[in-house]
Amino acid sequence: MIPAGAAEWLYAFSRNWLFSSTEGPSTLTAMEHCCPVVELRQYTLHPGTRDTLVRVFEEHFVESQERCGMRVIGQFRDLDHPDRFVWLRGFADMEARTRALEAFYGGPVWKEHGPAANATMVGHTNVLLLKPVSATDGFRFDPRRRPGPASPDTPGGIVTATIDHLSGPASSSAADVARRDWSGAEALARLVTEPAPNPFVRLPVREDANVLVAFFSFATADAYRPLPIPSPGVVRREHLRLEPTRRSFLRHALPPLPAGERAG
Repeated sequence: MIPAGAAEWLYAFSRNWLFSSTEGPSTLTAMEHCCPVVELRQYTLHPGTRDTLVRVFEEHFVESQERCGMRVIGQFRDLDHPDRFVWLRGFADMEARTRALEAFYGGPVWKEHGPAANATMVGHTNVLLLKPVSATDGFRFDPRRRPGPASPDTPGGIVTATIDHLSGPASSSAADVARRDWSGAEALARLVTEPAPNPFVRLPVREDANVLVAFFSFATADAYRPLPIPSPGVVRREHLRLEPTRRSFLRHALPPLPAGERAG
């Protein structure tokens, strides 16, 4: 059952990959593996402007991007860098990415609110273009669980990203390390570099990247422990500790389904 008031939103997605079906009308399926193409975007901001960007983003850039055919997977405050905003969005494939970006950045919402977002930024080109290690290693997504525009700001634990910069292709040992779980932690996704060229040159990505990224969530920042010593072939490792913003889908504990809804 689709939540009341969602007819317009569903119509906008009725031809989109997340809801398409060759056997009948579009349906909403709970917790589908999402996004064969993912962007991990890290923005460096002018001091003191992060909350401004979070507000503009959550008021204007969540549903508007999804209407253009992309998934806003999560948005975060970097706990170790007070002037950094981090977010994830996903696409069905590289062609769908180009279409969605052209539609959004050429559309009225970005035209009206993009200047306010851009005014907060010092740098916006630290972007990794990624894909799941396997068909079951991507993020899982149930759009009904995203906190709505009027939702209260409830604790979401932390989401971590361990970014291993590799000297060659991701080895099986490195990928196995990225599967590691802790007591109290939830494994969210394992992604590697998507090597396809970036045709949307207006938004550059890091073309020199060759990475394996493991995402986990923890109930609290104190529960987090870094992954063990890097495997052979890892030349550098980054750790991101990310606090979900109020409307971030990706968090440690999923919000409950809207009243009257059930998963599955």
